[in-house]
Amino acid sequence: MAAVITIYGKDLPDTAQLERYEPPTLSRIYSGEGILMDEFARERRIFTPVDEIPDLVKQAFISAEDKNFYEHHGFDPRGIVAAVYDSALHGSRLRGASTITQQVMKNFLLTGDRSGERKIKEIILATRLENTLTKDEILELYLNEIFLGQNSYGVTAAAQIYFGKSLDALTVSEAAYLAALPKEPSNLHPVRQKTDAINRRNYVIGQMADNGYLTRDAAAAAQAEDLLTVQGGELTSAWAGRPPRDYFTDEIRRQLSAKLGDEELFTGGLAIRATVDPKLQETAAEALRDGLEKYDRGIRVYRGPVAEIDPATFDPADEASWRKALGGTDVPRDIAGWHPAVILSVGESSARIGVENVPEAGDGNTLGFADASWARVRDANNRLRAPRGPADLWKVGDVIFVKAVEKDGAFDHWSYRQIPAIQGGFMAMDTQTGRVLAMQGGFSYQSSVFNRATQALRQPGSSFKPFVYAAALDSGYSPATIVLDAPIEVATGAGIWKPENSGNTYYGPTPMRTGIEQSRNLMTVRIAQDIGMDLVAKYGERFGIYDNMPELLSYSLGAGETTLYKMVAAYAELANGGLKVEPTLVDRVQDRYGKTIYRHDQRACEGCTADDVTDAGNPMVHSNAERVMDAITAYQVTSMLQGAVARGTSAASVGQLHLNLAGKTGTTNEAKDVWYIGYSPRIVAGCYMGYDDPRPLGESAFGGTLCAPIFVEFIKEAMKGQGPVKWEVPPGGHFIRIDRHTGQRLADNAEGANVQAEYIRDGQDLMVGAYGQTVDAGWKMGADVPLFESVRNSPQIERVQIRGQNRALPSNPSLGSMSSGGLY
Repeated sequence: MAAVITIYGKDLPDTAQLERYEPPTLSRIYSGEGILMDEFARERRIFTPVDEIPDLVKQAFISAEDKNFYEHHGFDPRGIVAAVYDSALHGSRLRGASTITQQVMKNFLLTGDRSGERKIKEIILATRLENTLTKDEILELYLNEIFLGQNSYGVTAAAQIYFGKSLDALTVSEAAYLAALPKEPSNLHPVRQKTDAINRRNYVIGQMADNGYLTRDAAAAAQAEDLLTVQGGELTSAWAGRPPRDYFTDEIRRQLSAKLGDEELFTGGLAIRATVDPKLQETAAEALRDGLEKYDRGIRVYRGPVAEIDPATFDPADEASWRKALGGTDVPRDIAGWHPAVILSVGESSARIGVENVPEAGDGNTLGFADASWARVRDANNRLRAPRGPADLWKVGDVIFVKAVEKDGAFDHWSYRQIPAIQGGFMAMDTQTGRVLAMQGGFSYQSSVFNRATQALRQPGSSFKPFVYAAALDSGYSPATIVLDAPIEVATGAGIWKPENSGNTYYGPTPMRTGIEQSRNLMTVRIAQDIGMDLVAKYGERFGIYDNMPELLSYSLGAGETTLYKMVAAYAELANGGLKVEPTLVDRVQDRYGKTIYRHDQRACEGCTADDVTDAGNPMVHSNAERVMDAITAYQVTSMLQGAVARGTSAASVGQLHLNLAGKTGTTNEAKDVWYIGYSPRIVAGCYMGYDDPRPLGESAFGGTLCAPIFVEFIKEAMKGQGPVKWEVPPGGHFIRIDRHTGQRLADNAEGANVQAEYIRDGQDLMVGAYGQTVDAGWKMGADVPLFESVRNSPQIERVQIRGQNRALPSNPSLGSMSSGGLY
């Protein structure tokens, strides 16, 4: 025996490493309220200390696998003799007789082959392990590591997967079934191999009685029970009621994988606290879906069924048959209020439908043709026409979506719904901390996992203009500066570029404020020419909108591609007075031992570390944020964007809230992308809409008509109960009064509809009765030029010649591509 141990005991793994063993454990995402939102794992395992595992569970596994566990020293001689005898008697492979300690060694340190050599090594290591760990520590490793089928590892995960319960809620028969699984986890399925599963479970129950853990009566009662599981549909899943994976948690996965690595995220047992506000997330998703669906219904095109079931595979008259067929379809099920439904029959004015998870009542559920008659179909020549009846839209086996419509608080009828072809994204963020409060990356995550808030690169259009104006204000402009709004032609290496205003109207010499309130393209181009695109590019990079922004004049109108995520973060820096913000979806990450390994908020807190709450003073949080913009500039831009809300491109939507908000629309050439980003001092939210394969949205599509209403629905919930916001005025300036239309300086006591109070830097005074600085990108105009009312629709064109590709005349930048980027 000593010789065998000497020969096979050489070069074996060190059992002491199991003292430091950390099993791969799933990571979980929680909301700020501690509600479980999502899990990420390669092996679904929830580590549970041995002293928290109920005795019933321990007794079941010991009875099933190793009844002498607490008596032997790693291996069971009697069991080995019995296994050898059985193998010789039946001529089968040597199997069985492995103690729990031996199974731990096999699972952790050895291969799974059944050779005699491996068995000897297993016994040697098991003996050594018994001298390294206590019996309870060995049992802890076993009960947390063992594979129990259905991608469950360890007893805690298995209890949730099979029974939707915690360990302490398991019955005798349920604990015995889990203990039956190590023998054949893939061949004792509770539905497909139910008879074999019950037989093995009952054997374990009998062993528990033989070992004195149960009375005979209790064992008999447990053996008589049916095997009811989540898989069989008799029990509710532990994940029932938990929201399905969405854009928010998937983006956390993407960002933490990049920061920590896949291995740590999927096996490290992390506790991740998300920044999401569940109520605002729900509101954001609903608002975006409503906006996308409204546009889709407006173009009135039927897109066909979301799936099709072969009518030969189910019986429309048999409820169990069609429910099984419908349940097997791969369709999105994460759209609040929408139900997948299968067409069971088609009549003259309606179709009979089977609705998932909705009981049949009376003659069943019907979908009226009148509710879907808006959806035009294509004829044989691919021309759109109105449908003539239900048969023009549906056939038996078509899977569609329906939504219940209520009247006076009670169900009235089913309404047809379809997933729009247009897509979009929405995001809301705390302007002070960068905490992302809501994020929706498309109509439905289960329909398309591509996150259009963080992954879609699109032209921001006019929503980029505030950063051009910010660069100008830092360069000596004021909101009262007069800028020429008139046609211009630019000669580039690609030909003549003719940027235009929306509607081809021109205001002539106009105050800078009006330029951003009414989103005047030509004023923006002239400002960018005057201050230089090199400076504009620096601002685009400073605010994180672009990593390396080309010095192309078309970029001043938002022709460069960026993401909604970056744009919303940039606007947050306008809202908070010019301080750098790092957007985050995660507040904190803790490892499996509760140690914080990442915390987003790095601000110092004075008076936050008292030992007792009664000893604590008034806590003071000190910001250490970098300043990216002068505070006066941030205030001036915000003031002008308040004007855009009050009387500009979003006055008809956001302006009607009367909350004193700031915001800017964005619409690109041919309205391929539409945007809106708005903010208060504490919250900023942005919306983007467009086709994934960019194409025009139509003549009436603007950021103010499509995206601004989505922002309105969200901000009403986010600011419920709040009145108009107040903006803190930074030091270093003073207010003057000007004529909002002409820019003329007025007396300090002037009043009237056209009087605008402008905050001007100290030392930038204008005389009463005079105009501000006049700018036309290189040439100056006198104070007596005609004002905008007299030159609207002016044919005057200024021509600018560029010498060579990407080479400019003195003080003029390269003008870049032919695209004008933003229009309105």
